[in-house]
Parts: sequence; C-alpha cells; structure tokens
Amino acid sequence: MEPLTVIPGFGVFPQEYTCDGADRSPSITVFGARAPCLAFIMEDLDAPGGIFTHWILWNVPAAERIPGGLPAEGTLSEPAGAVQGTNDFGTVGYRGPCLFRGGSHRFLFRVCGLSRPLDLPPGADRVDLGRAMGDAIREYGEAVAAYGRAAEVAPSRC
Repeated sequence: MEPLTVIPGFGVFPQEYTCDGADRSPSITVFGARAPCLAFIMEDLDAPGGIFTHWILWNVPAAERIPGGLPAEGTLSEPAGAVQGTNDFGTVGYRGPCLFRGGSHRFLFRVCGLSRPLDLPPGADRVDLGRAMGDAIREYGEAVAAYGRAAEVAPSRC
C-alpha cells in the first residue's frame, strides 16, 4: 500500500470547525494520491463509547485539496461526484467536535486512495463504507488533531 500525506491544516481544531463555532467541515490537503478517487473518515478516538464517526466522504476525485465548508448533503456537486455518509450523530455530512467542558479528545483523519469509485448510496455508514472499499484501497494516510473545551471555573470568593 502506498503512503498518502494528510494535512488538515491544524493540530488543534479551530473553533469554526466545532459546535462552538460554525461547525463547518475543514479543508484537507492530501499529497501523493495517484489513485482516481479518495475516501475520508474522521473519527473521535477518545469518545466514551468507543470510536465515534464524525464524517465520511467517498468518491472524491483525487486532488491535493478537498474544499472546506461542504454542505450536509448526500451527493455533492463540488467536489464533483463526491458522496457523504451518515455520521454517528445520525446525520449526513460533517459534524465537528462537541465535548463536555474540561474534556479533550483526539480526532483521526483517515484518507484512502481507491482504485475505483464505490457503488455505495448517499447516507451509508462507516461499516458500509469499510465493506465497499474492501480490496479497492491502494493508498493510505492519516493525521490527528485535538480538540478540548476549558473547564468552567467558579468565581473566587475573596
């Protein structure tokens, strides 16, 4: 399997990509893709119930940059032909980090270069995507970013 370099453009999530901001999808840079299309998965590695999927996207034409701010729609017009699935919130498209105060989690961006587009309907989930990718994965890369919310501090009594 050939390596991909995945760069979300930050090591700590800016507020605009979280529920504390606009909750818009980030732009992702991918270097080294030679496969015709890509699949993306963003997961919370530290969720209390185990890995929690925030975003799945596939049939993305191979490019160095996937634009940010994608609409919450199953089939996208840009990038042309790209399809989004259902995250673990139960909605289609991106949902950013949204933690309890005082918590900090790591989020994994996984990118797979695929030998062919996937015959998978919009709204499919992470398990469906994993099955559909099967032996089509030719390239792989990942990156991790963190997000945390400061604990609320009680006012001091002097």
